[in-house]
Amino acid sequence: MGVKPRITGAETRDLSTAAARRWWAMAAITFGILAVGLDATVLSVALPTLATSLHATESDLQWFASGYALALAAGMLPAGLLGDRYGRKKVMQIALALFGVGSIACAYAPSPAAFIAARVVLGAAGAGLVVMALSALTVLFSKSERPRAVGIWGAANFVALPVGPILGGWLLTHFWWGWVFLMNVPVAMLGLIAVSALVPESRATERPRLDVLGVLTSSAGLVAWTYGLIEAGRNGWGDASALLPLTLGMVAMAAFILWERRLTRLPGGQPLVDLTLFRSGSFTWGVILAAVAILPMFGVIFTMPQYFQGVLGMDAQGAGVRLVPVIIGLVLGAVPADRVAARVGMKITVALGFGVMAAGMLLGATTRIGSSDGFVATWLAVVGIGMGLAVATAASAALVEIPKERSGVGSAMMQAFQKLGAPFGAAILGSALNSAYQSQLQLALPAGVADVVRESVFGGLAVAQRMHSVSLLRTVREAFVYGMDTALLVSAGIAAAGLLMALAFMPRRIAQLEEVTEQRLNPPLDLAEGSWRDGLTEI
Repeated sequence: MGVKPRITGAETRDLSTAAARRWWAMAAITFGILAVGLDATVLSVALPTLATSLHATESDLQWFASGYALALAAGMLPAGLLGDRYGRKKVMQIALALFGVGSIACAYAPSPAAFIAARVVLGAAGAGLVVMALSALTVLFSKSERPRAVGIWGAANFVALPVGPILGGWLLTHFWWGWVFLMNVPVAMLGLIAVSALVPESRATERPRLDVLGVLTSSAGLVAWTYGLIEAGRNGWGDASALLPLTLGMVAMAAFILWERRLTRLPGGQPLVDLTLFRSGSFTWGVILAAVAILPMFGVIFTMPQYFQGVLGMDAQGAGVRLVPVIIGLVLGAVPADRVAARVGMKITVALGFGVMAAGMLLGATTRIGSSDGFVATWLAVVGIGMGLAVATAASAALVEIPKERSGVGSAMMQAFQKLGAPFGAAILGSALNSAYQSQLQLALPAGVADVVRESVFGGLAVAQRMHSVSLLRTVREAFVYGMDTALLVSAGIAAAGLLMALAFMPRRIAQLEEVTEQRLNPPLDLAEGSWRDGLTEI
């Protein structure tokens, strides 16, 4: 019989300090996530002002958002590879500094072209931040702790949704428009200081090779898909501007997969993405279901600001305030998701999240012009709770299979799937909303005026106000609410499909996670010599 190690009081304090340091590091990472989230949401309220101040055309305004999205898509996998190769903390620090510089460049851009270039810089920096933030969770936390950390990460991702419009609307009302982008700078700088002080450096033990062809084909495929989905949302799924890039994206991604499979089979080959990860049901379906959950959420993010501003006549700040119930619900769902999963299993927790989300969407689809604030806040909170449960648990199921050696690229794969959900959701739900909206407009107006009304609810409201037509004003608002309800019904259908996929394909039990959870909750009496010290050293 071996002698059981005795843990002294000093050693216990060391363990406690190390555990606290991990959660402080999590707080530092959250600053970086907030910086990206604020920028993504604040642009929507700034576009009308930018159009006037920079003399931007409609095409320029579209590229203000598209340039960021394309750079974000292109930078995902390269950022993961750079983190694994040169250091994840280092890449996060560079990304935070670059994000601050890009925000300053946006604020002082003298022309639309300069502003677009600054947005591209922000997109590249944002890719480094979101990938390295998720990768850091894999390195900082044990498999049993990751679900709770992922819950906090998920909540932080969405806190900026209402904060951006609220702060942005207030700044645009009272100050120079450049402050909308300069407000990112102190957030990025605080994040840089906190990451430098609290987040430990980590990289792959065996430095991965630079898979140049893998980087080029994967980035080209993700950019083409993102661009095609953006164009589908603008011009329809059958338009050549959408079909061509979507097809090219499929070709590029097929070439990427074939190349990665070849590298995997070669002796000593180091593919950009370890395709063997997809042999794991928890990783594959965790990644897929976390991305699927983003789609119905865009039923809320895409439609409700238009409802608040176009139908109810609120400003951007008021619309942002009314999105707060979604965030409260998301926090209520995401933070305790690990405890729910520990009781009923990850499969049931993910399915439950999708079911709650579908119920909230169905309730939201009964919204009318005269619906009370309390009713809208209630169903928004329900949707948020379902979203928090589903995304946090699905992401945890995927992360538990990612080895620390390749946590950068593994996290990048997961983020790439999720970021495609935004334009994909906007394209699907935008098409549903616009088709239903236009089908309800029975207008006896001149062709040019009728086209403006059919284009958007804001165009219709502008025409009604110019014509001083109360009946047209009501028709436009009722038509939009019908379109919004249709989009929410489609969102409910997507959530229901997510529920069925979770029940059909998500593994019932994730043995690795349950084993380490059991060990944490009920530690064995006979500790292995030095095992706890190894864990402390690793931190």
